Amino acid sequence: MLFGSWGGVGTEGEWPNHGNLHLPTAAQLLPCNHSLPARLRRAPTTPQTPCPASEVCRVNQYFKGRRHFELQNQHTMSKTPIDGDRPEPGSDQTVELEDLDPGNDELRSPRGLEWLLMKDKPVRSPSPMDTTVVAVTIGEEFSAVEHAFSGKFTRSKVFEAASRGDPGPLSGLQDFLQLHHLKLTSPEYIDEGNGKTALLKALLNLNDGKNDTIQVLLDTSEKSGDLKEFVNAAYNDEHFKGQTALHVAIERRSFDQVKLLVEKGADVQAKANGAFFQLNSKRGFYFGELPLSLAACTNQLEVVSFLMENQYRCADSRDHDSLGNTVLHALVVIADNTVENTEFIVRMYDEVLIRDTRLALKGEVSLEAIENKHGLTPLKLAAKMGKIGLFRYLVQREFTDEGTKGLSRKFTDWIYGPIHSSLYDMTSIDTSEENSVLEIIVFGNAIKNRQEMLQVEPLHSLLEEKWERFAQKFFLVNFLVYLVYLGVFTTVAFYRKEGQPPFPVENTPLDWFRCIGELVSVLGAVYFFIKAIVDFKRKPPRIKSMYIDGFNEISFFLQASLLLVCTVLYAFGWRAYVGPLVLSLALAWINLLYFTRGSKRMGMYNVMIQRIILSDIICFLFVYVVFLFGFSAAVVALIEENPPDHAQSRSRAFVCRKPTYNNIRFTALELFKFTIGMGDLEFTDNVQYIEVFYILLISYIVLTYILLLNMLIALMSDTVERVSRESESIWRLQRSLTILDLERALPRCLRDRLQSGMMKTLCLPTGNRTCFRVEEVNWKKWRSNLGILKEEDPELEVKSDILLTSPQQRRRIWNMSPLFSMVRGRRSGKSDPQDNVI
Repeated sequence: MLFGSWGGVGTEGEWPNHGNLHLPTAAQLLPCNHSLPARLRRAPTTPQTPCPASEVCRVNQYFKGRRHFELQNQHTMSKTPIDGDRPEPGSDQTVELEDLDPGNDELRSPRGLEWLLMKDKPVRSPSPMDTTVVAVTIGEEFSAVEHAFSGKFTRSKVFEAASRGDPGPLSGLQDFLQLHHLKLTSPEYIDEGNGKTALLKALLNLNDGKNDTIQVLLDTSEKSGDLKEFVNAAYNDEHFKGQTALHVAIERRSFDQVKLLVEKGADVQAKANGAFFQLNSKRGFYFGELPLSLAACTNQLEVVSFLMENQYRCADSRDHDSLGNTVLHALVVIADNTVENTEFIVRMYDEVLIRDTRLALKGEVSLEAIENKHGLTPLKLAAKMGKIGLFRYLVQREFTDEGTKGLSRKFTDWIYGPIHSSLYDMTSIDTSEENSVLEIIVFGNAIKNRQEMLQVEPLHSLLEEKWERFAQKFFLVNFLVYLVYLGVFTTVAFYRKEGQPPFPVENTPLDWFRCIGELVSVLGAVYFFIKAIVDFKRKPPRIKSMYIDGFNEISFFLQASLLLVCTVLYAFGWRAYVGPLVLSLALAWINLLYFTRGSKRMGMYNVMIQRIILSDIICFLFVYVVFLFGFSAAVVALIEENPPDHAQSRSRAFVCRKPTYNNIRFTALELFKFTIGMGDLEFTDNVQYIEVFYILLISYIVLTYILLLNMLIALMSDTVERVSRESESIWRLQRSLTILDLERALPRCLRDRLQSGMMKTLCLPTGNRTCFRVEEVNWKKWRSNLGILKEEDPELEVKSDILLTSPQQRRRIWNMSPLFSMVRGRRSGKSDPQDNVI
């Protein structure tokens, strides 16, 4: 078969019908190959026979058809028509063969086959495949027959058929591609703008998950020998780069098409990494780039199961995207803390994790332990992004089935009535590991709901245990040390020397004490300055985070900076060193409120003060300053004093003049006094436009004293009422910051001794676990059986129960100073003779 056709393919001895145009087949016109160019010769299937004379009439009819095409396409060869320019059969532009004169000498006496070789035609470039231009071939090997049929299966026609799901117009596509040495992956059939192929076009236009042209396209591509390339062709534009047909089939939720594509060799590890699929894309959807991640993130459990376990090619669940995120990371990213979303994320998370564990090789690291490029596991990522619903499930996940029990993070030790004694796995949670979950939440000032996340078990009980165990004692020591430092600093500032600095050190005890006090004050400022820099590096200050974290770090930084500036001015002999000194002293006393975190009542009160200052006072001051300077400038511009005469000037040459309202500093101060009810109505008799002055003064008093102050009081009352409901959680967060700061300040050896939890050696595939015991009361769940872990059988379930810190070690830690021993004895109501030994 040599030629395809629009309406069908003719067979040898038959005339194909092309609408109103009737053309002979190649077999009818040229039954032998010796008169055709080499490219158009068919492989001989029967012994070659000479062309009989009776076939001349058929050749004449072929020439008649050629003449028809020349007449029909005269107006199209000189321009490039767009889609739809081809005349439809039956239109006015259609020329019938019967309309041509059969006795025309031009048709009856051709110049051999020279016209067939296009020797008398100019050479033209081929037209694009997405137009209906009839392509004119180049060189002697291209015939006029190819010229007549080259525009049949254009890209637009194939794409249109794929979008409609109609395989009819694609009949004969395979023969056409074979004739023209083309493939469906050729540039002529690919959208040059985005790389879209006919298969992608068909998948984008599924109807109830089906498109009849998909199978036709795949069969055609398979016969052309480019099936794998065709199935895995991807978008190449900036937005959808890397998206393949498998991605589209998953997104369209067509399981049948997914199976078909995987069967045909689709790449199950293809990555769609265009701008539309990036994590921080404003208009897009992040799913982890991989087909498995896309199926998981769109809640297609059947597709996930098929991709992970099939007979063709299984998806690697441990593969990661450009951010290093696996499928579990992608599930964490799309969680939004709603109930419905959390339920499907949890179900899909468990399904992927269980299947991966079953398919993983022995000794291979758990999928849940794989970190992305930022060093975050799925659990840490959930903590960092504030996904509290998923985070609560991950840290409290408990499987009862023996095959999946090793994936649990919570183990019920025993239950009696409503009391549940549970062991929580501390892996990635406690501060014994770098970049732990606890540190991520406490120091993550970008996490909006971190105070709620700290209430999730076991984090809540873990922080309470750390506070009771060592943090409150070190916090008390820091408070006492700061009180001593504050006393020294105040004494040095109060008894400073008068005169020109720097002052020489006199050989007197008082002067030596003064020098030592100054040295202690400066060293303390250096310590606070370095500590603030380290805190800012670990937790950059943000305006929104100060509403929760407070501004103590900034206040300590300003205190230290002012004292260091004072030291520099003192060293250079500037008497202006006194200004920074007294400002630093005032901040030092204000920073004493930082230690209210040790008390729940005082800590909550301090939280309210900080919130009022940051939200209400700052807004009030901004508006008040605008009013104050506006009315001050108006009053100064209004009042003008008469120039004194010369006689009076001589008599008053040495008289001290009192500032008047024509001085803006004096005016602003006087207007401020009016705001707090201490104003004094003084103005001279020579004031011009006294009525205007009264209007300005009364307007200022009404706007500031009556309006702004009462609004401030109302706002502060509302803030106190609103903050009181969440002040406890904010105080706990601030105390958690203090606990971790104190823990980081300890030596590594002491920190290891103070590690919380116990080692439980369980008969699990994962081996030893460092667990933390939490006893909870659940009045909705009742059970009476004891020993869920069956600790009475050490060979089966539990081999050992070793406390990381024995009672003797705890006693040594507790007795780190005689003062703590005395305090402990008073609290317990009894004293140990050994505790009183110093």
